[in-house]
Amino acid sequence: MSDKTWRKRALVVAAGVGVSAVVLAGCTSPGGTDGGEAAPEVVDTQIILAETNETTSFNAATPQSNLDINGKLWYATHETFAYINDQMEVVPNESFGTMEKTSDDPLTVKYTLSDNAQWSDGTPVTTDDLLLGWASGSGYYDDATLDEEGAVTAGTQYFTIAGSTSGLEDTEVPEVSDDKKSLTLIYDTPYVDWNLQWLLDQDANPVPFHVIAEQTGVTAEDFVAALQETPRGNPDAPAEPNETIKTVADFWNTGFDVTSLPDDESLYLSNGPFIVDSWEPTQSMTLKANENYKGDHKPAYSTLVFRFVGDSQAQVTALQNGEVDIINPQAGGDTLQLLESIEGIQILTGPQLSYDHVDLSHKGEWADPAIREAFMKIIPRQQIVDTVVKPINPDATVLNSQTYVTSQTEPYEKTIQTNGSDAYTDVDIEGAKELLAGRTPTARILYNINNPNRVAAFEAIQATATEAGFVVEDIGREDWSAQLESDIYDVSIFGWISPGVGNEDIPQIFASDGGSNFTGVSIPEVDELAAQIQQMTDPADVEEARIQVDQLLFEDYYGLPIFQSPGVEAHTDRISGVTFMANQTGPIWNFWEWTAEDAAE
Repeated sequence: MSDKTWRKRALVVAAGVGVSAVVLAGCTSPGGTDGGEAAPEVVDTQIILAETNETTSFNAATPQSNLDINGKLWYATHETFAYINDQMEVVPNESFGTMEKTSDDPLTVKYTLSDNAQWSDGTPVTTDDLLLGWASGSGYYDDATLDEEGAVTAGTQYFTIAGSTSGLEDTEVPEVSDDKKSLTLIYDTPYVDWNLQWLLDQDANPVPFHVIAEQTGVTAEDFVAALQETPRGNPDAPAEPNETIKTVADFWNTGFDVTSLPDDESLYLSNGPFIVDSWEPTQSMTLKANENYKGDHKPAYSTLVFRFVGDSQAQVTALQNGEVDIINPQAGGDTLQLLESIEGIQILTGPQLSYDHVDLSHKGEWADPAIREAFMKIIPRQQIVDTVVKPINPDATVLNSQTYVTSQTEPYEKTIQTNGSDAYTDVDIEGAKELLAGRTPTARILYNINNPNRVAAFEAIQATATEAGFVVEDIGREDWSAQLESDIYDVSIFGWISPGVGNEDIPQIFASDGGSNFTGVSIPEVDELAAQIQQMTDPADVEEARIQVDQLLFEDYYGLPIFQSPGVEAHTDRISGVTFMANQTGPIWNFWEWTAEDAAE
């Protein structure tokens, strides 16, 4: 995939991202390799995986780094208390640590780190790292007031995160054990996705605190004391910023962003099976086995290579030529047909938990709902589906919901009956002209010029928008994702891809203060539902709330979904153990179970 993810990993990622409403009460039994099994014999060989986007950061939790490739790199080089398998089950990872709900009233969860959990420089993972994750993911100390552009007008915003703080903001400063092995979260209110903290929530997943200490001069003792002594932030009564916390936050926010491999190896430490070994910008990144890794997910091969191949047809060619072993293209047009003509490969297909969409700015001239409604009337969604998706999935239909995808059959069918999407079934040029009433608004359209699906969508929209009277400016670019928080565009075409569990997408994307609210949409009723949904324990209540949000977004002329993305993965016969994964992790979800028959050429 390309693009964004939902953060919180019931977060969405820009891809790319997709939507899911699976409600989990606790962890399930493992669906893959887990503790207690003998470590595989490691073969000195490599596996090469083609990826659409290039790495931009070793901290995947900030708005500018919320890309699926950064999340995949994090996944290969980091571990946490559980992972999600291809059945969308939460699988415990006790070789890293355990999580135990010890009370329902108040909701209390204890996390205990294993002795195996350590960083690649030999430093143990401790509650210092978890506390940093809690502080970054909770927004506990923020007392900032933001304007409609997202700029701080008063108070202090410490950690800037891609996701929402839902759940963690309702906890108090965690309790930690003297040996720095256990941390306990106590929630002020019930939280439906409690078992996804430090799993899906990369905002809270730890980067090594001892590295930030070395970079900033803030000791662990001073940081912990500052967290314990500083009261919860109150935007109605902002205080002077705590300089200790702010110093740590400032480095966390940008200190791990990169364009090439840093000379300072501490900036890309690992606590997982692999560690970054080398990086050839625009070409590939090579990971090698982490010699200090002691967990249960040790692969049977020594090297994993991410090769950056943006074009889907180029990925197919690279697979055919033996230049890569596994591809996960954003398939379109004749991708599947090309793959079916190649011998010696395995093809895996299925619907992804992702969707392409057109989002409209709620700022400046586009704050006028008539302009947004007019633009929604001219988006040729059926044409885009026919061009991009139907060659892969002949049964594909236009997506008509912002909160469910078509494969979520029952709730999807319910929401499209009431959300108002039927007003945009056909292109309505005359209706758009009537709304514009002679005006010729400028539509600056942002998209990924290296993604053929997005190029096709832009070209189709450009034609109908121009006919209706919009002045279209093409601002497609390679660094589209870095511009999502900027004001250089009025319309964006990209995708969201979800983890397949949890309910963080609503507060993350659609709440006024959501970390991935790039449009400036602000609907009080949505904000209220976004807060309530995290405390709902009945799936029926969650479904009803998501359907309400969907309707409110259409009434506000938020933009339009286009289609649920079809998934296509393929690998050479020399690789075994790859299974289709619908969510943002893609085929890499079980990389430790892959095997290679022989050394790569």
